[in-house]
Amino acid sequence: MAVKYFTLVCDDVPHEVVLVHRGACPLDVAQVVRRMTGLSLWRSKVLVDQAPVVILDRIPEETAERAVAALRDAGGQAELRQQPKPRSPGPVA
Repeated sequence: MAVKYFTLVCDDVPHEVVLVHRGACPLDVAQVVRRMTGLSLWRSKVLVDQAPVVILDRIPEETAERAVAALRDAGGQAELRQQPKPRSPGPVA
């Protein structure tokens, strides 16, 4: 029986958008979160109130940068984080 290993190759390491602070007007930030995620306004507001929180994850860098800029324009404090590379799962039988 041979042991097989699979390596996933990806050009773009996934990123996540983290809302660090909701800012002075959380409703404006919640409306931006609503547009980005497709959540209802109420659920977006609940998410914003839980800051610091991950808003989007596993997205390309360009999309994440636009999302961070939109959150900052709405008055929130957001940052872009690069997700760590997943560890190798080991042999597949």
